[in-house]
Amino acid sequence: MNVSERRVCRVLGQHRSTQRRLPQGRADEDRLVADMIELTRQYGRYGYRRIAALLRDAGWQVNDKRVERLWRREGLKVPMKQPKKGRLWLNGGSCVRLRPEYRNHVWSYDFVHHRTDDGRAFRTLNILDEYSRECLAIRVKRKLNSTEVIDALTDLFILRGVPAYIRSDNGPEFIAEAVRGWIKAVGAKTAYIEPGSPWENGYCESFNGRMRDELLNGEIFYSLREAQIIIESWRKHYNTKRPHSALGYRPPAPEAIVPMDQRPTMH
Repeated sequence: MNVSERRVCRVLGQHRSTQRRLPQGRADEDRLVADMIELTRQYGRYGYRRIAALLRDAGWQVNDKRVERLWRREGLKVPMKQPKKGRLWLNGGSCVRLRPEYRNHVWSYDFVHHRTDDGRAFRTLNILDEYSRECLAIRVKRKLNSTEVIDALTDLFILRGVPAYIRSDNGPEFIAEAVRGWIKAVGAKTAYIEPGSPWENGYCESFNGRMRDELLNGEIFYSLREAQIIIESWRKHYNTKRPHSALGYRPPAPEAIVPMDQRPTMH
């Protein structure tokens, strides 16, 4: 075509400089991409928003939009979204009656079942503070009964005080007369969900899903002791590092670091 560059650019509405200058990324883009990919390898079930939050926590001044652009450019796959859940309605037509309003207002707890590499089953007792989303404890044993529930809650009551309500399902370990009587004796109230309605314990169900998706489905446990150590390590990461979408992509209980010059001196 015997048409000048000037005329072509005028017809297409493009500036002539676009024909000469190649777009270049920022000077720090290679290091940013490397850090992003490393976090993606480490936390393979995280999407770009959580990765962006972790990058900011590591010192990068970067927004979600830039991370998403680099994420897609590198061909990283966003984990499949969880199916949406409908709003909870009770049998009487009323919506959820008990919502957490402050720390230690409502705790919830539930079991998760898994197996070690030899095929033997073990269970975890997961206890959460529904308001802060913090996982207060995960007890891992081959068998867990109502006595174990009482022991786990006793330890937490000593450390954190007694919550106003404790929410659970209607499993035999939870509705055992000993558990119910003990909870009442320490001054808390029970909030059992409707039978056959696990979505009413939504905070614990969501946590259990994250735990299975991000940890249990990707680990081989060769012994119960190994499972206890790895699960406890994941619980600490969940509380102190893992960005939580419901908390503005902040962890439920971030670690507080006290500078050396502000620490009390021993006399």
